[in-house]
Amino acid sequence: MKTNDLASRIPWTLVVFLVALVVPWLGSRYNTFLATQIAISGLFAVSLNLLLGTTGLVSFGHVAYFGIGAYVCGILMKTYAMPFSIALPAAALGAAFASLVFGFFCVRLTRIYFAMLSLAFSQIIWAIAYKWNDVTGGDQGLPDVPYPDLDWMNSIPLLGDLRIAGQFYVVTLVVVGLSLAAMRRIINSPFGRMLTTIRENAERASAIGVDVRRYELAAFVVAGGFAGIAGALFGIFSRGVFSDYVFWPKSAEVMIMTILGGIDHFWGPVVGAATLVLLNQETTSYTEYWSFVLGTILLVLLFAFPGGIVGGLSAGFAWLRRKRRGAAGPETGSAEVATVEVKRA
Repeated sequence: MKTNDLASRIPWTLVVFLVALVVPWLGSRYNTFLATQIAISGLFAVSLNLLLGTTGLVSFGHVAYFGIGAYVCGILMKTYAMPFSIALPAAALGAAFASLVFGFFCVRLTRIYFAMLSLAFSQIIWAIAYKWNDVTGGDQGLPDVPYPDLDWMNSIPLLGDLRIAGQFYVVTLVVVGLSLAAMRRIINSPFGRMLTTIRENAERASAIGVDVRRYELAAFVVAGGFAGIAGALFGIFSRGVFSDYVFWPKSAEVMIMTILGGIDHFWGPVVGAATLVLLNQETTSYTEYWSFVLGTILLVLLFAFPGGIVGGLSAGFAWLRRKRRGAAGPETGSAEVATVEVKRA
C-alpha cells in the first residue's frame, strides 16, 4: 500500500520529460533524430485526439493544418527571414484560422459526412501546395528551411556544447511539452468535459441547451492550431516543406498513431507515435515489406487490445491490482475473525 502511494505521488510526466531532455548528451546523433521525430509526431497525434478521442469527431483531413503550419513557418523563415519566435506563433495562427474556416462547414455535418468533408478540404490544401509554384515551390517544395537562430544557447552551460540539431531538439521538446500541458489543461477544464459530454451523447447535450456546433468548432480550431505548431517544427526538422506533408496518407499515419496508442488516454497518442516511429525505423532496416508488418501489428493490437497499447497496459495493471487484493483478502478476513473471537472470549 505504501509502495502504491509512493508511486502515485511521483510526477511521472516530469520524470519522462527530464529523461527525454538528456538524450542529446547521452545518446547518439541518430537517437536525437529519432527523439525529435517522436516528440513532433506525438504532438501532432495528441492534437488529432482532441477531436477523435475527446470530442468524438473523426477527421481524415487533420494533416491540412499540419501542412499549413509547416508552410507558413517555412515561408516566413526562408523567404522573409523572419525569426523563429515570430514564425512559430504565425504558423499556429494560420493553421487555427484555416481550421476555423473549414470547420465552420465541417461541423454542420455528422459522422461519415464530416470525415469526408474534412478530407476534401485537406485535398484542396494539397492541390494549392502542389500547384502554387511562386509561393509553395510546387512539387519541388521549399528546401533548405533554416534552423532558428540558437546562438543564445551558447552562453548557457551544457547547451553550448551541443550541435545545432541537439539544440533544436531541446527547443522542440520545450515547445512540445508546453503544448501538451496546455492541451491537457484544456481537456481537464469545463470546456473539455463539455466536449466529452458531446462525444457521449450529442443529442442529449443539445437538448439541455448546449450549442454543440459551437463547441465542436472551438475544438476544431484548437486542434488545428496545435497541429500547425507540430507542422512548423517538422518543417524545420526535415529542413524543408513539401506537398507530401498535406497529402492524405499523412492523415492516415497520424490516425494510426492515435488509435495504436489508445484514444481514451491522454498519453496514448504519444505512445502510439513513439511505437510507430521506432517500428518504422527498425523494420525498414530489415525488410522492405513495412506496410505488411504494420498491418499485421495493427490487426493483433486491435483484436488483443481494443483500447490501444496504453489501454491494454492499464487493463493489465488493473487486473494485477485486483489479483493482489484478492490474494490479501482471505488473510485480512482471517485476521478480522480472529480479532472478533478474542473479543468474544
